[in-house]
Amino acid sequence: MVSMILVTGATGTIGSEVVRQLAARGEKVRALTRDPAKAVVPPGVEVLRGDYRDPGSLEVAMSGVTAAFLVGVPAPGTWHDQALVAAARAAGVSRLVKLSAIGTGDPELGPSGSWHLDGERAVRDSGARWTILRPSAFASNTLSWADPIKAGEPVPNLTGDGLQGVVDPRDVSEVATRALVDPGHEGRTYTLTGPETIGVPGQAAVLADILGRRVTARDLSASEVRQYVLGWGLDEKAADGVLAGTAYVRRGGNAVVTGDVPEVLGRTARTYREWAEDHKGVFGAG
Repeated sequence: MVSMILVTGATGTIGSEVVRQLAARGEKVRALTRDPAKAVVPPGVEVLRGDYRDPGSLEVAMSGVTAAFLVGVPAPGTWHDQALVAAARAAGVSRLVKLSAIGTGDPELGPSGSWHLDGERAVRDSGARWTILRPSAFASNTLSWADPIKAGEPVPNLTGDGLQGVVDPRDVSEVATRALVDPGHEGRTYTLTGPETIGVPGQAAVLADILGRRVTARDLSASEVRQYVLGWGLDEKAADGVLAGTAYVRRGGNAVVTGDVPEVLGRTARTYREWAEDHKGVFGAG
């Protein structure tokens, strides 16, 4: 039997890179997305429409699959992971890798600390070989700074001087790829960080150095943070969770660096500077 690997969230930051890396390894890949017409995938990758609210589409997606990468939607009361796990169990999928988040289960994190708990529990109780990935803040989150930087405006700072083990999404995707294909990751929960802690002021300074021009950050008050995240289209409850999470970072709760990326990949995790150098064109570098 030829192994088929299903990647959900296949057009997102992590999922799209997992698809690319698996295809580069010669794996047989099925990419699940709500809008196949917008999916850009390597040659040979099967693209399938799927929706968490449509069990029939998940049943089709899991058919013949040996391993699945599960990307749920982090928000209050979500059930996406449970739907995916139920479909995987029914199809006899033998390996599950779930994308979770750093701090899951920590009551100090506030409401968002519970958003992945039910999904993690469903994966652990699935009967499949499982791996859970808990990445820290993505370096790519600062892509949202591109327009203000180009306009010479300050970038928004939601987390004050709080430090985080900012991680390159490519490293997260590579760990996911290894966990989907290679042995030795079963029953593991990996907390994925970069090699150092850095805050918003530090990231702005790195970009200023790379771009050769001034990049400043404006610290947002709690009420400004709330209005800012509501602008993402979140509802009030989800905004409360994000606000509590930013306060947690401000207090130093996410100033964490682990050795899990080097353990899995056999090399040092990429720094924020490495990510920024590779994406400097987005910020207007010549």
